[in-house]
Amino acid sequence: MYWGSSNVYPIYGSELDHNNKLVYKGEIKKFIYLYPEKHGWERFGQNHSDIISPFIEGAWMTKHNGKYYLQYAAPGTEYNVYANGTYVGKDPLGPFEYAPNNPISYKPGGFMTGAGHGNTFQDNFGNYWNTGTPWIAINWNFERRIAMFPAFFDKDDLMYANTRFGDFPHYLPTKKLANKDELFTGWMLLSYKKPAIASSVKDTFAVARVTDENPRTFWVAENNKRGEWLQIDLKDKYEVKALQIHFADYKSNIFDNDPAKVYTQYKFYSSLDGKTWRTIVDLSKEKQDRPNGYFELTAPVNARYIKYENVYAPTPNLAVSDIRIFGNGKGNSPQTPTGLTVVRDKDTRNAFITWNKVEGAVGYNILWGIGKDKLYQTYQVWADNETKLELRALTVDQDYYFAIEAFNGNGVSKVSEVVYIK
Repeated sequence: MYWGSSNVYPIYGSELDHNNKLVYKGEIKKFIYLYPEKHGWERFGQNHSDIISPFIEGAWMTKHNGKYYLQYAAPGTEYNVYANGTYVGKDPLGPFEYAPNNPISYKPGGFMTGAGHGNTFQDNFGNYWNTGTPWIAINWNFERRIAMFPAFFDKDDLMYANTRFGDFPHYLPTKKLANKDELFTGWMLLSYKKPAIASSVKDTFAVARVTDENPRTFWVAENNKRGEWLQIDLKDKYEVKALQIHFADYKSNIFDNDPAKVYTQYKFYSSLDGKTWRTIVDLSKEKQDRPNGYFELTAPVNARYIKYENVYAPTPNLAVSDIRIFGNGKGNSPQTPTGLTVVRDKDTRNAFITWNKVEGAVGYNILWGIGKDKLYQTYQVWADNETKLELRALTVDQDYYFAIEAFNGNGVSKVSEVVYIK
């Protein structure tokens, strides 16, 4: 058994006695401490920017190819950089060595941020998955959701999870996976920062918040009643293939309600001109709680406008944090970003990354890792931000390789040339 949750004490472990009520058998060992002075990603705070001692928790063990991967989470639940790391040994009681490609699961950018504190398991086809608990923190500092990313062991037995486009639609596997990206549908985010209007707005909870890709901001209707609506203009015609809605618990009394009344009912419509509407999702007669509803359309629809219409919500307020629209345009994918430059700081846990702006890009993925063929990490950056990133997650005395790609509503660019830093 492995356990621990502290910014003082380590991850502990002990063998259990299967013949005596699973009591501890032998020594309780101290396995993993954090070393933020060496491992940049173990530093506390948003983007690893706080000097508070970081927290370690989330112990999990996976055995693969005769090796034991003792996983842990750091540096803190309530930050975008919450991640999973691992130490590797040849025995379940160690000794264990730090994996050079840590963190093994890391998602500091995009819609849902944070990937720490979960587990690793195999599905029925033998594919590995690594789970985590992304950060929400609307009603409580430690409020989270659950994420699940495909996980792999490479030819050198390095364990890693693939968080690239990790909160975009993915297929469920029907066989053993051959490569890390094959589950990604290629359906792109069409709704980012697109203009929206609503039937009503309560106080300052503006409707623009439903397209900002931030789960901690939300729109609230003036009244929670049937017929309240909001409408998103995609600004062009797209093949819409999937929708996702995230409700927010604004001043919710949901736990005081009769459980039989806790469900959501709503409709989605599409339109090419904003006048003639077609129903594409209809939950008006269903009684299932869908606080985070995802709908893959049975067939793509050509649309410029998407409209949400409330039928029933079980809370005092009708509050929606995000409506995310996925599909593809008929234009070109963006050009590959040029001018990628990576400069390692005097504090070698940090690197300063810059690149040239790509016209028409919605965002960029910074890819990096410890080898040209091991670019396992992804940091997603929106294109309306500056074309630079301070990455504070590197390990002292470890060499790294970097590349970048751009994406928009049509697709993803080719990956740039790889840049090496010592």
